[in-house]
Amino acid sequence: MQQYKQLLDRPNILVAGGAGFIGSHVCDRLVTTANVICIDNFITGQEENIDLLLKNPHFVFIKHDLREAINLEKFSELNTFKIKFQGIQQIYNFACPTSPRDYEKFPIETLETNALATKNLLDLVLKYKAKLVHASTSAIYGEPKDAQPFAEDYWGFIDPIGPRSCYNEGKRFAESLVVNYGEHRELDWKIARIFNTYGPRLRVNDGRLIPDFVVKAITNQPLIIFGSPHTPATFCYINDLVDGLVKLMQFDGKGVFNLGNPEVHQIGEVAAKIISLTNSQSKVEIDSQVPAYIVRQGIPDITKIKEQLGWFPLVHLDQGLKETIDYLTAHRNILGIEH
Repeated sequence: MQQYKQLLDRPNILVAGGAGFIGSHVCDRLVTTANVICIDNFITGQEENIDLLLKNPHFVFIKHDLREAINLEKFSELNTFKIKFQGIQQIYNFACPTSPRDYEKFPIETLETNALATKNLLDLVLKYKAKLVHASTSAIYGEPKDAQPFAEDYWGFIDPIGPRSCYNEGKRFAESLVVNYGEHRELDWKIARIFNTYGPRLRVNDGRLIPDFVVKAITNQPLIIFGSPHTPATFCYINDLVDGLVKLMQFDGKGVFNLGNPEVHQIGEVAAKIISLTNSQSKVEIDSQVPAYIVRQGIPDITKIKEQLGWFPLVHLDQGLKETIDYLTAHRNILGIEH
């Protein structure tokens, strides 16, 4: 087997799903010190997320569906990265539709991506002896049965055939694939179980609470709370999450780690903050009919990553909301937000 060795002053890093919300922010961070190969098929990722990066000589975008295997050495645009000789040093896997409304739209694609794309990326990890950070989700725990935070040793409470099963079970299978592949083939792997995250570049129509509330507030429409305004939820700002993912890649070890903000807020409180920060005339309305794609969130126990990697979130909800509101307001025309 060919031995790959870093020849350039920058490592080569592959970001699968790099045009998505989290993936594009990770690309932004990495391109300052690395050569970044972004792969996305735009099933849910967006070109505007990486538009500025396309002008950077240390960033290359490849449109490809990772459910099909890929040979990076056949892409001439990667010649400057010397893939044939230097290989890949790190791989981040964000390749999966994650919008709550996408589960009904792309159920087969979601399942196949978690299985086939994860396997194809693991083959690249094996080929290049690269380090892997695999993005999983708090959804593998299912809905909370009590108020206790989810720790990494909790096995979960999941409906395997429910309306979110393509995502929940797909992510659970992907974790099993990473662990078994990694342990039996001696790969360097880490799994990040990502809890509710928000910030600039979240799609405005994907059913997530914060962008939905912000869009309604800046257009003076009612903010609709499904269920109770007292429902607890947690919110991790994207910059904090990226910090955690990069720390996880640098960690000299393997394992599963929760990444999220353990600070609990009530949904009604969040709605009131957004109305205040936007100086909106919107009112809050309660709808007792909860859509199938909305579930009760669990609270992350981040003791493990805090103690082993020294990571914990720093951005307060008010600050993160302001950044998100500023982004959505500035991009309202591009994003199709009606006045």
